Amino acid sequence: MEIQTVDFNVWPKGDPNTAYAQYFIGNSYLADVGGGMMNMTFEPGCRNNWHIHHKAVQVLICVSGRGWYQEWGKEAVELKPGVVIAIPAEVKHWHGAAKDSWFQHLTYHKDVQEGASNEWLEPVTDEIYNQLK
Repeated sequence: MEIQTVDFNVWPKGDPNTAYAQYFIGNSYLADVGGGMMNMTFEPGCRNNWHIHHKAVQVLICVSGRGWYQEWGKEAVELKPGVVIAIPAEVKHWHGAAKDSWFQHLTYHKDVQEGASNEWLEPVTDEIYNQLK
């Protein structure tokens, strides 16, 4: 399997995401790109746990590589540069890189209400993840 790389000169890789590493399988990195927006980089095979954003909409803007987004009970959606996903508040979901590609997305929150929070849940199992191409 050949691993697809990304150009870190366009979107910075960032620093290791150690603060949230316990909620990820694999390594991820964060770079503050300004305006309340973060660039998240996932190494091949990296994905975050299922999670819910309470009282806020999370927006993903895919900028490099290839990845996946999935809502609980629904089919996974392939993520490539140019794809934008607006994740409604209270929706259980996960996102991360494809097995054979680094992946980067910009992320920010909108429609943030008082008391907004993230709830981190169980890991995405290999059984679920390995079904993705």
